[in-house]
Amino acid sequence: MIVVSVHTIEKTLYEGMADAIQLPGIDGELGILSLHIPLLSLLKSGIIHIYHRGAQNTEIRILGGFVEIQPESRVVVLADTSL
Repeated sequence: MIVVSVHTIEKTLYEGMADAIQLPGIDGELGILSLHIPLLSLLKSGIIHIYHRGAQNTEIRILGGFVEIQPESRVVVLADTSL
């Protein structure tokens, strides 16, 4: 499982667990699974897909930002803004 946090300057958009995440990276889509290597990347405008096994998946539309993938399967997204 991955611990996911998605924030803008105004509010927290999502905090919870996920089985996988797909992010709109500046150089292409980033697919994140548990135990991914640490990474810091720019994000472009697009949709963050948060996948949950056996439950409804979550989609968050953002207008750019950053993602930090930390050790211990933690993903933090700092989005410029969301729609």
